[in-house]
Amino acid sequence: MNDELPERFTIRVYALIINENREVLITDEYQLDVKMTKFPGGGLHPGEGTIDCLKRELMEECNQEIEDLQHFYTTDFYQKALFWDDRQLISIYYLARLKGEPQFKISEIPFDFPCMVNGSQSFRWIRAADINPDDFTFPIDKHVALLLKDYLLRK
Repeated sequence: MNDELPERFTIRVYALIINENREVLITDEYQLDVKMTKFPGGGLHPGEGTIDCLKRELMEECNQEIEDLQHFYTTDFYQKALFWDDRQLISIYYLARLKGEPQFKISEIPFDFPCMVNGSQSFRWIRAADINPDDFTFPIDKHVALLLKDYLLRK
C-alpha cells in the first residue's frame, strides 16, 4: 500500500431533502473556522447505522424527523478528508422528506446568521433547475449536486 494514502476512514451521511415544489434543502454553516454550503447531515458515530446517523443529525441540526429514506449515492472515487490528513472520506446520501412542516427557520439569504462563529448554521431551499455545483463547498457535494439536478429534472 502507498505510504501516502490514509489508513483510516471518515464516514459522513447526508439527506437530500426535496419538498413538494421540487426544491432541495441546503445548509450554510460556519464550522472549523470555514464557511461551507452543503447538504444537511454529518458524521457517523461508532456503533451507529447510516440511517440512524442521518435521523440523529437532522434532529440535532433541525429538530426535525425525516421519512421515506432511499439511498441515492455513495462515494465511488477516492477523496481525502479535508480536515484530517490521515483519513479517507466516504459520503453516503439519502433522498428523504421532512416529517411534517419545517420546524426550523428557512432563509433566502446564504449564511443568514448574526456572526461567523463556529456552529452557526442556516437553511434554505434551492429549486432543482437552480442547483449549481459551484455553490457547494466540498468536492463530493459538487458531484452529488450534478447527479441530483439531473435526477430531479428527468423526474
